[in-house]
Amino acid sequence: MSKYETPSQSAAPEESRAPVSRGAWIKKGLRDGFPVCMGYFAVSFALGIAARNVGLSAVQAFFMSLGMVASAGEFAALTLIAAGAGVLEMIVTSLVVNLRYFLMSCSLTQKLDPKTPFWQKMILAFFVTDENFGLSSVVDGYLCPSYSYAIAAISVSGWCAGTVLGVVIGNILPDSVVAALSVALYGMFLAIIIPPARKDRFLRGLVAASMAASGLFAVTPYLKEISSGFRIIILTLALAGAAALIKPVNDPDADAEDISKKEVEA
Repeated sequence: MSKYETPSQSAAPEESRAPVSRGAWIKKGLRDGFPVCMGYFAVSFALGIAARNVGLSAVQAFFMSLGMVASAGEFAALTLIAAGAGVLEMIVTSLVVNLRYFLMSCSLTQKLDPKTPFWQKMILAFFVTDENFGLSSVVDGYLCPSYSYAIAAISVSGWCAGTVLGVVIGNILPDSVVAALSVALYGMFLAIIIPPARKDRFLRGLVAASMAASGLFAVTPYLKEISSGFRIIILTLALAGAAALIKPVNDPDADAEDISKKEVEA
């Protein structure tokens, strides 16, 4: 049994098992990451147009997208550049807007094998996005870092390519077409969370509770004044903490030890 495979998976039919080799995980990551790449390309195209409007060149926009793979963070940075804000203000704003990725990175470390080298965790954390996190977090058993690396490689390529193309030819398209491209990201994220939610009643309830809580924050006085970044952090901590208390996830190693003990006793 591979360390990236749970005991229940090893006993499952071969066609339903998760990949066990790094090569198989990379192939799966590239396949799962391709729709993300297409969605990122569409959204970053609009980002490239915004970058061009504030005076960034295609090269500058490329390194901006490569260095900060976050749509909200980059749009916020471009808004501050247009307003003539200082460097410190841009850094602080980007940290606040992107703070949710800190929580996502901490969550993914719980799915890694404890023996995973620190440098691999750092690379994994750098490329954490909402979609990468969504795909990586639903993997059964331990998460193979190569799977997330493959998703990041193809999705970030689409993100950077879309940004550059938006700078070069973006102004040719009508505003209505550019606005419509951003819808692709929401549809793509729904495609990530719906399949696992269909298989797990508790997960369906958690998704519904998340949507309801987010809507409540958007209309409730005082709560709606909280920035979107902090709103996501508050909801993530509250809902993830409640879910962990109600339905904690078993440790695959502990399950394997329990099975071994039962086999010895038998």
